Amino acid sequence: MTMNDFNDWVGRTETKHALIDPTAIAALAATLDVADAPGSGESVPPGWQWLFFNPVAAQRVLGEDGHPRRDVEGSFLPPIPLPRRMWAGSRINYLAAVPIGSQAARTSQILKISPKAGRSGSMCFVTVSHTIAVDGRVCAVEEQDIVYREAATATATAPVVAEAASPAPVQWRDHLVPSTTLLFRYSALTFNGHRIHYDLPYARDVEFYRGLVVHGPLTATLLQQFAARCKPGQRLASFEFKGVSPLYCGEPMELQAWEDPLTSALHLRAVNAQGAAGMQASAKWA
Repeated sequence: MTMNDFNDWVGRTETKHALIDPTAIAALAATLDVADAPGSGESVPPGWQWLFFNPVAAQRVLGEDGHPRRDVEGSFLPPIPLPRRMWAGSRINYLAAVPIGSQAARTSQILKISPKAGRSGSMCFVTVSHTIAVDGRVCAVEEQDIVYREAATATATAPVVAEAASPAPVQWRDHLVPSTTLLFRYSALTFNGHRIHYDLPYARDVEFYRGLVVHGPLTATLLQQFAARCKPGQRLASFEFKGVSPLYCGEPMELQAWEDPLTSALHLRAVNAQGAAGMQASAKWA
């Protein structure tokens, strides 16, 4: 695989339109146990924009993993010839409110395609920008990193023991145990067919995870809500996250945060019961 194989895809754009449906917002609020769901006219909470603009693929074009097959005609993403696709991280700027009940547009552009070699074999990173606008006003801009990887093996899916998170001056903590129902409902709300999130035999026997995997954007949404609880009354201006290792359904997860005394940025992470980081993140305020 070389850069030249996909040069024609760099710069490709598409625009999607969506109603920011109050019913979907209420359903996610119920899924996340948010007592006071925001209603029509209020702003979409950070991370909840991922409810919208998701691809709607017919059953006949799905691959074994539940994602649309790479060879589907008209697909926006390039047909990278690696079978596993995951959302590796994002950098998001929140510029203005996205009102619930509004009609919004999201314009996406492929910025970069970067084949690489890692410890587990060939990989390819695709960086995509997403710009959400309402009535011509830009409300949020995101750069998303998608990683494509070789087929899983019993030894190459993830480290057997993830590295312990480095010591940190943690100021805030929260705990949860992701349930199968939480993962199922989030998959349904985001129309995410990836079987590692709800099909235990597939996740364990085909992709060689030890259990159902918690969605990266779900963990990132939980961290953004946690950040808001740490700094009540402040508006989130930017958030970035990077997946480090899998977090699993039914296993305790701790959300941690601490403030940088020099920049006032909030450092965050989600760690498993063994103290290994599953996701690292940072947040800044308006």
